[in-house]
Amino acid sequence: MDKLRAMQAFIHIAEQGSLTAAAQVMESSLPAMVRTLAGFEAQLGVRLFNRTTRRISLTEEGRRHLESCRQLLAALADAEAALTADAAEPAGHLTITAPMLFGQMHVAPAVTRFVQQHEKMRCSMVLLDRVVNLLEEGIDVGIRIGEPEDSSLVAQKVGSIRRLVVASPAWVRRHGVPQHPKDLLKANCVRITDHSPTWGPFNDGGRPLRLAVSGNLEFNQIAPAVAACAAGAGFGSFFSYQVAPFLKTKQLRTVLEDFEPPPRPINIVYPHARLLPMRTRVFIEWMKTELQEFQP
Repeated sequence: MDKLRAMQAFIHIAEQGSLTAAAQVMESSLPAMVRTLAGFEAQLGVRLFNRTTRRISLTEEGRRHLESCRQLLAALADAEAALTADAAEPAGHLTITAPMLFGQMHVAPAVTRFVQQHEKMRCSMVLLDRVVNLLEEGIDVGIRIGEPEDSSLVAQKVGSIRRLVVASPAWVRRHGVPQHPKDLLKANCVRITDHSPTWGPFNDGGRPLRLAVSGNLEFNQIAPAVAACAAGAGFGSFFSYQVAPFLKTKQLRTVLEDFEPPPRPINIVYPHARLLPMRTRVFIEWMKTELQEFQP
């Protein structure tokens, strides 16, 4: 059997989540795809997928072998690209994930500029506020805020963001500048319903302090909460990038700067690989430049 094509079929089945969708991507028939997978599993001597009438999912052996196949095909693609005249021009498809609002504000425009600069590239963006499993969900590169938790990923820090407490200048004039985070307990605070019920951790003399604030306005999205604070509804706790446009136009101002927690890192993450495809390497370097405004 054609082992390289079998590897490609295996990867497409895992990424597409079905034999039918993988057959369409590879411009093959469903029976041919079934035979290819069966032959590949027989040759390996393991079952790569658990299959029912409704869904298909990777086995533990399948998850391990998926990354090995990706690395092998990436190495082959690199070797072939090195022999071609257009080796300096990245080509192919990348899937990128990022947090919803940060992705809308900073990553999506950078990705748009990337494909405009490199016309042989195709990019798909997945904006989600949950942590995506890159390997299981077929994601090539992730932009993440916070310390990396998955040791199976490479993380390159490209910048950092601050956690701020803000309010409109008019609100501060009416209610005063809080001198300590505990002053927020007596103030009206605009909250995000699906985030932590407490604010913090504030840096209170080297000790972390979290506060269960309250208020008469809650949102399940960041953008309207920021707008409400700018309209004078109360204090808000946000990441610096989320309020940057409002701080620039002086619709919001920061308070309690001396109690801010340490900045949180912005990382570019991607699966461990001995040889990354050139398109991935070029994209990572592109994003380092695009996100340099977050470097100290």
